[in-house]
Formats: sequence, C-alpha cells, structure tokens
Amino acid sequence: MRTLEETAALVRAGVLDPVLLVEDALTRAAAVAHLNAIVHLDADGARKAAAAHDRTGALAGVPVLVKEIVEVEGLPYRCGSASMDEVGRQDADVVRRLRAAGAIVIGLSHTHEFAYGCTGTSNRVGPCRNPHDPSRMTGGSSSGSAAAVAAGVVPLAIGTDTAGSVRIPAALCGVVGFKPTYNTLPTDRVFPLSQTLDHVGVLTRTARDASYALTALTETTTLEPSARPRLGIVTNAEYLHLGPEVRSAWLAAVEKLDTVDVQLPDWSTSFSTAANLQGPEAVANHKDRIQDSYQPDVRQRLLEAALVQPADYQRAKIQAAAITAELDAVLSTVDAVITPTVLTTAPPLATPDADVRRQLLNNTRLANLTRHAAVSLPIPADGLPVGLQVIAASNEQAVAVACWIEAQR
Repeated sequence: MRTLEETAALVRAGVLDPVLLVEDALTRAAAVAHLNAIVHLDADGARKAAAAHDRTGALAGVPVLVKEIVEVEGLPYRCGSASMDEVGRQDADVVRRLRAAGAIVIGLSHTHEFAYGCTGTSNRVGPCRNPHDPSRMTGGSSSGSAAAVAAGVVPLAIGTDTAGSVRIPAALCGVVGFKPTYNTLPTDRVFPLSQTLDHVGVLTRTARDASYALTALTETTTLEPSARPRLGIVTNAEYLHLGPEVRSAWLAAVEKLDTVDVQLPDWSTSFSTAANLQGPEAVANHKDRIQDSYQPDVRQRLLEAALVQPADYQRAKIQAAAITAELDAVLSTVDAVITPTVLTTAPPLATPDADVRRQLLNNTRLANLTRHAAVSLPIPADGLPVGLQVIAASNEQAVAVACWIEAQR
C-alpha cells in the first residue's frame, strides 16, 4: 500500500497518472455504494480535474472526499438534512488548501445530520454502514469519511470534530483520525455546530499519512518519532468502563508501551462543561431553521440543548479555561496521554441512540474542550476495530507519538 507521500511523489515524477488514480477511486466507490459512505460522487468534475492536473503539489493527484457539511463550490450543500437543498457557492478554506496541494475532490462524504450526532445513523439518505460489518454503525459524525477510507475508496478524507466526530468513526472503522489543535485547519464555510469546540480534521489509513496530510495542508513541519516517548496512561475510572473486546485490545497495546499513571481533569465536570458550551451554540446556529424534517434525534437534541441556561453557558466558559490549565499541567510531565478512543466496538445499526451515545462520546470530548491535538489510531484487536487515543500539547507531538506507537505493531 502506497503512502500519501509516495503517491504524490510518483505523480510528480510522471509515473502515476492522476486520471487512473481517480478512475480507481470511482470504481471502488461504486463497489462499496451499499455502505452509503458517499452522498455525492462528482465523477465528471473529478475526471476533468485529473485530466487537467499539472502534476504538482504535496498531494499531487490524491483523490479525496470532503464531509458534506464543508462547502465545496458547485456541489450540493445539504449537511445530511432534508431541510437543506443548496449548492456550494465557494470552496471552504480547507478545500482550497486541498486543491492548492494538488488533491482531487471526488465527492462528498456522509455526515450525521448537521454533525449533531455520534452514530452516523441519521441522514437524509439513511445510515452509513461500517465496512467491517455493514449491519453496524460507523460512528459519527464524520461517518462517511471514515468508512470511505476504511473501504479503500480514498486514502484521505476531511472530517470535522466537535466532541469526537473524527476520532469516534476512525476508531469504529479501523482508520486514523487526527483532530489537530483548534483552528489549525480553519472552519471557514463549514456549517457550525459549536464555534467554541468545532475542529476540522483528517482521516487516513495510517498515522504517518495523517502527519503528511496535515503538513501538506498547513505547510508546517512535523516531528519525526525518535526516542521512546514517555506516555501518561489515564487512570480515571470513567475512561476505562470498557467492553470486553476493547479491554482486551487496550491491555495488549499498553503492555508494549512505557507508561506512567496520570489523572485527567474530573470527567463529570469536563463532560458537562463541554455540553453546556456546545448546546447553546448549536441552538443559536439553528435559530429559525429547525423544521419537522430534521432527523428526530437531532431535533430532540436541539430541544434539550435549548434548556441550558445562559448562566450555565457563561460558567462553562470559565470552567473550560480551568480544565485546560489542568490538562496543560498533566501534559507538561509526559509526551502525551493515552486513552481508549471509544468504550465499545461498533454497535449494531438498530441500537437506540440513547443506549450508545455515552459509550461513543465518553473519552473524546475533553480534547475539544481544551483544544489540544488528539489522534485515534487502530490497535490490534480480535474482531471489530478498536482505537487508541493520543492527546498531546501540540500537533507535532501528537503525530510523533502516534507514529511511534504505530511503528511498534
């Protein structure tokens, strides 16, 4: 399997043809259409872009998918909702960066409606299905991005992450999900869920690809894995209420690592603080928009979010700063903190949202609240995929540690 860096280098050298890369992606997309990972395939546009490609750029000729809440000029802009039927007026900043780096957008990936859900089951076109078992969830809200990468349609997809929406589906689908620090990839022309917590991230097959993609999109350098990192392993009980498959994979993975016990900020306070920031901002973003055509779970979540009092929202802003300082202090003693990404493997599609929401969101919300870099990478597991989460003070440190862990397998 070629890396992103190798693919782009071969395109620049004239060895690989962008037209053939696009055709391969389109063929694979058709073969896995039953997964519902792609809500709009821009075959004609991708072919034209490939034929006219100048063979330059760090992502030269690489086919990519973009989460459908991210605006792409000329493509449908629906956010997974039957209440929207718009066309993108211009490219979001992250899409402009993709094109400038030489990537070719082949279409739009499935999202939980308006990115307001962690299961990937609620969308105008139905649920997204897990490539490892189509009867199971992908997780969300960047459901299609994770599923498409896992299914081999594209090596790179763009997602967004407000409470874990890149890392949750990455864990359940067995790929890498990288949520960089806040505003590393701007949220310009991305439909907002919570401006305080929204991040744009990438999904790839490997940590090294995620590192390369971020470098290509930000024109920054990344740290190379060097000495064995000092890793803090979470000891808060709430992060370790694991299902049997996850527990087995987690214990086997951490056995190979040098770890010291660390205590993360109080889970209950962190979780409620993030919820009290997200809820009122989501309600404000949907003011005068909510319709009966919204997915039932999304509509219900917005109605519940409207009950958060202004005083609770203001208090959450203050608490967020204190919690961030606490995590900064922990990260000053280690290279990164590791946790399981999700408490469970992919649940069946028919599982009620209320029964799995806490299991999926439990471990990912903290890094959005504190805006630290966080990566989910797959670890060896018997059966369905399991993810390990790396939280670090910087993007460079997060990917260096993730790449080092990946190399130990």
